[in-house]
Amino acid sequence: MLKKTLKYLGILLLILLLIALVLGLIYKDKIKRVSQVNSLFDKELMTDNFRNMDKIVGTKLMTKSKTPYRFNEGKKMELPETFSYDGKQHNTRDFLKKIQNSAMMVLHKDSLVLEEYRLGHEPSTQHISWSVAKSFVSTLMGIAIAEGKIKSVEEKCTDYVPMLKGTGYDGVRIKDILQMSSGVLFNEDYADFNSDINRMGRTVAFGTSLDEFATSLTREKKPGTFNHYVSIDTHVLSMIIRAATGKSITEYMQEKLWNKLGTEYDAKWIVDDYDAEFALGGLNAALRDYAKIGRLYLYGGNWNGEQIVPEQWVKDATTPDAPHLMPGNNPNSSSTYGYGYQWWIPQNPMDDFTAAGIYNQYVYVNRRAEMVIAFNSSNYHFNDPEVDYKSMCVALFQEIAKGSLEETLPEE
Repeated sequence: MLKKTLKYLGILLLILLLIALVLGLIYKDKIKRVSQVNSLFDKELMTDNFRNMDKIVGTKLMTKSKTPYRFNEGKKMELPETFSYDGKQHNTRDFLKKIQNSAMMVLHKDSLVLEEYRLGHEPSTQHISWSVAKSFVSTLMGIAIAEGKIKSVEEKCTDYVPMLKGTGYDGVRIKDILQMSSGVLFNEDYADFNSDINRMGRTVAFGTSLDEFATSLTREKKPGTFNHYVSIDTHVLSMIIRAATGKSITEYMQEKLWNKLGTEYDAKWIVDDYDAEFALGGLNAALRDYAKIGRLYLYGGNWNGEQIVPEQWVKDATTPDAPHLMPGNNPNSSSTYGYGYQWWIPQNPMDDFTAAGIYNQYVYVNRRAEMVIAFNSSNYHFNDPEVDYKSMCVALFQEIAKGSLEETLPEE
């Protein structure tokens, strides 16, 4: 009897092993992807991972412009030795080293005055944007409205994407989604394994649908009353753009933005297994080409004489227009930053605004100083609750801008 039982157990074990082997062969790519995503933010791997995302997840290609635009070379500037933040002076170079800054460039008065690469970065390196991508998607929305593909920001998202009916987005205005005021319940805590942002990351890793993920979210607050950062809001904007234009984000951006900006290098969008772009953070591009959207916004949507984006859209996108969107200690906002259409306005504004991504990615624009700063990092300290690295970076950018303004002041 014992022999028979052991025999059956052996057969059962063999069957289970065969099933595991077959499943492993079928899903080996997904298993590998999940493993790579799980180690994406490892301290030793982060810098390399951030410039090799196409080796980890699926992507779609945007090809460089056939008429590349190269910035004029200006008088080289030196970074300030220190900058002030939170009542203290911080050494600039030590700070850049700590946050693992891999690329930085500064445009001043339409000339390239600083360009630095380190940690294996090169001018052609495609580095992931993270949430800097949100500002590109907002720009595409402005173009789609200007073309009449979408009537206005006052329309409801469900007018274009019926699958969102009955979800947290049911009846929400496009404007409220642009301004991160959708009222949708969303936990953006990267340090919480079970947060919505990490659930969404696993959606990409496992290859499930981002569109379907958006339908899983529920309502928390009345739309248009509270500014709360909900990354999936940007994906909903991409769903609207896709529905209205009949094109993917990659196709539409290639035609309406990437070609026109004279991009020097190819770029890639991360996509899920259903070919939908990871619109809230999946753009991978070279630093010079990131800087070009900053230059576009610095000049009111005009690129070398062509109005690519309406000037009014640029103004609206970078101007908080309601109490819950204002910078400072705001009881109706979860942030001290002001917010426009997927652009941030600093707490101590000096006619500046920024696209910002986690782990310290930026395209910063300062109108007063006529300056654009593009910035890539892989700051594994970013989630430290004791340090606001985003505000430290903005303080550095403002210090650089102030320095350029002081240089142009007339002598007494």
